[in-house]
Amino acid sequence: MKSFRLKWILAVLLVVAAGLGWSVFGRFQDRTGPEGRREGSWLVPVEVAQIQRGPIMLQRAFSGALEATAEFVVAPKVSGRVKRLGVDLADIVKRGQIVAELDNDEYLQAVVQAEAELEVAKANLFEARSALTIATREFRRNEKLRQTGVASESQFDAAKADQLAKQAQLEVAKAQVTKALAALETTKIRLGYTKVTADWSGGDEQRVVAERFIDEGETVSANTPLLAIVELDPITGVIFVTEKDYTRLQRGQPASLKTDAYPGEEFQGRIERIAPVFRQATRQARVELTIDNPRHRLKPGMFIRATVVLDRLTEATIIPEQALTTRDDQTGVFVINEDSQSVAWREVKVGIRENGRLQVQGKGLTGRVVTLGQQMLGDGSRITIPVEQSQPSATHTEANTQ
Repeated sequence: MKSFRLKWILAVLLVVAAGLGWSVFGRFQDRTGPEGRREGSWLVPVEVAQIQRGPIMLQRAFSGALEATAEFVVAPKVSGRVKRLGVDLADIVKRGQIVAELDNDEYLQAVVQAEAELEVAKANLFEARSALTIATREFRRNEKLRQTGVASESQFDAAKADQLAKQAQLEVAKAQVTKALAALETTKIRLGYTKVTADWSGGDEQRVVAERFIDEGETVSANTPLLAIVELDPITGVIFVTEKDYTRLQRGQPASLKTDAYPGEEFQGRIERIAPVFRQATRQARVELTIDNPRHRLKPGMFIRATVVLDRLTEATIIPEQALTTRDDQTGVFVINEDSQSVAWREVKVGIRENGRLQVQGKGLTGRVVTLGQQMLGDGSRITIPVEQSQPSATHTEANTQ
């Protein structure tokens, strides 16, 4: 009996609850117009913010790394044993400075031999000149004797042939001297190559040793790298950009950089080069920044975060990002009407985004916009604003109609 009574009471309560629910739903429906628009005395609580006019920037942050602006690899032009290294890692090197010396005994001997061969060639030249002088004298004597009829034609011809042969020998001797001089010069040049110099072209007069590849006493062949010398001021920052940002970049554009090596510190640079092609694997283009580095604090290989201003407006209509909403596939905002008790739907075109702020374009963008509660609103909906937001702030400048 008690169980039956309890069930009966529960059934009555359910019926009463259902009736109340249907009544509330009916009242809600009566106050709801087409497309969810609230009418009558139904007030939607919202939060609002002032529409502003002012500057706004489009910025992008890119990650990348630092590279040396220029690198010069020091390598000997001849083979030999490294006798001495004049510089070491992190040392400053001047243009043309001797940075290494090879054992030159073999090359000194080659110079001595070339000098001896030159002396032999000079002696042969002297002998050839003397022989030509004698042959010329004999030819002239036979020429006079032939004119008087004493010497025969065959004697004259023999003297002439001997003179021509001696003249040819003289030319050969001259060529041998020239060859010996060239050989001597070559051996002297090769001897000079045993002193390895840092002769880079362009850039600063001073650079820094970045790497050392060999030690003293090692035997190296020609063109074996000994040292890598880099230019650190300015230094190059390398970033990669996508197609979306590529068209907004141009040479000379400023950039600010940060690195983990110096937290909280910002370095300034500018875009120096923009690659004309995209890498197929990543669909990104290489962009190089030039960064002043007079104290050489920034080093090649450091990770960087570069921020580039892609666009800038001095006068724009700006709203908070949370004010943006969508109705019927249209993007827009709800603007507070002059009575501060209702809203109007305004379609907008979104431009630059910066730290939660949006640059927008559209008609009727003045006063304040709804930043919270848009999901309950339609064009003309009645609203209620918190007391602390009920009056527009005098510190903000209202936007002009776009």
